[in-house]
Amino acid sequence: MNKKTWVLIGILGGLFLVVGTFSAGAIVGNLIIPQPDLDWLDQSTNTQPSSPEGDPTANISTEELFSPFWETWDIVHDQFIDQPVDDLELMRGAITGMLESLGDEHTAYMNPDQFTQANIPMDGEYEGIGAWVDTSTEFLTIISPMPGSPAEEAGLLPGDEVIKIDGEDMTGLDGSLVIRKVLGPAGSTVVLTIQREGEAAPFDVTIIRAKISIPSVESKMLDDGIGYVAIMTFAAETQAELQDNLAEILAEDPVGLIIDLRNNGGGYLQTAVEVGSEFIFEGVILYEDYGSDEEMIDYRASKNGLATDIPLVLLVNEGSASASEIVAGAFQDHERGPLVGATTFGKGSVQNWIALDNNQGAIRVTIARWLTPDKRQIHAVGLVPEYEVEYTEEAFLADLDPQLDKAVEVLLDLIQD
Repeated sequence: MNKKTWVLIGILGGLFLVVGTFSAGAIVGNLIIPQPDLDWLDQSTNTQPSSPEGDPTANISTEELFSPFWETWDIVHDQFIDQPVDDLELMRGAITGMLESLGDEHTAYMNPDQFTQANIPMDGEYEGIGAWVDTSTEFLTIISPMPGSPAEEAGLLPGDEVIKIDGEDMTGLDGSLVIRKVLGPAGSTVVLTIQREGEAAPFDVTIIRAKISIPSVESKMLDDGIGYVAIMTFAAETQAELQDNLAEILAEDPVGLIIDLRNNGGGYLQTAVEVGSEFIFEGVILYEDYGSDEEMIDYRASKNGLATDIPLVLLVNEGSASASEIVAGAFQDHERGPLVGATTFGKGSVQNWIALDNNQGAIRVTIARWLTPDKRQIHAVGLVPEYEVEYTEEAFLADLDPQLDKAVEVLLDLIQD
């Protein structure tokens, strides 16, 4: 697989409470990791050639370099008070620390559970309750139930905290482990004890798990002859879904389109190019910079998009990141259509996700940075919409969408002009 093609440029936000048709390969018990036999190393040649000048590790053999690690390993096994230690967690912690030392927030280790969950938005059908969740809070918290899912039918709401599962207290349990307890085959039942703001006491919700379909594109017609297309992620099948939705919408002869990328945390870089090509006839969609003496790689529109002439407005917000920002940046630089909403997340780097052998998780490595067609760097800055509109909690609770309302207003003004 070419690194310039099917690499992930980031997925942010909630995880799906669904399970794939494959196993993450959970490991039971301790994994003993023996100290490697490095006697074969030629110490005169096995040095660290990439060490910068002045680096104290320069010209140190690999065996010498790793000596403190194995010494620490032995000390922990001999002297740490709580024995036996979990060798698997020690190994994973070592990988985590190694990658954190690079100082790049997007280069990291994912254990098998995290890797499985992170890949769910890129795939199609799964079995579970169907909800986006936040694992960073004290208790697993519902971000939003998926439309038509068992979670929605059971009445789960954004902000609901899962404090028990089938009567088992979830206090202090890691979020990835809580997720595993919620997952299960279609037709099986799970009882969630929910803590909800405004409710005097926790209450139980019984949910029958089901097969969950995860669309990446949805569309509908709005008033005034305006077509609306929401893109939730940039997955392998997103372009095909987008083309189907555009064909249906365009058949109704809309006066213009509103493309909604709010809370779309990204996906495949190549899909971002494909999506951008549906609306931009020709020219560069993005540049990719590998930080070396190589020339930048440019990704250009395919010149066969379905909606390259119709008036457009693009909705974005703080949750629009990575692949979403590629499309939004191309819209701005090509003056294809104005952005409405809030400043985007600001993720301008490209990651390669590399699965480790034997289902041991994966590492996510930053391999490049991307730039807009005008070679703007948006990392940690984001894209500022031409029309900034705040979406308050009060508006959300009142079932209002001032950003969408503004997008309609802007689009109608464009058409009249």
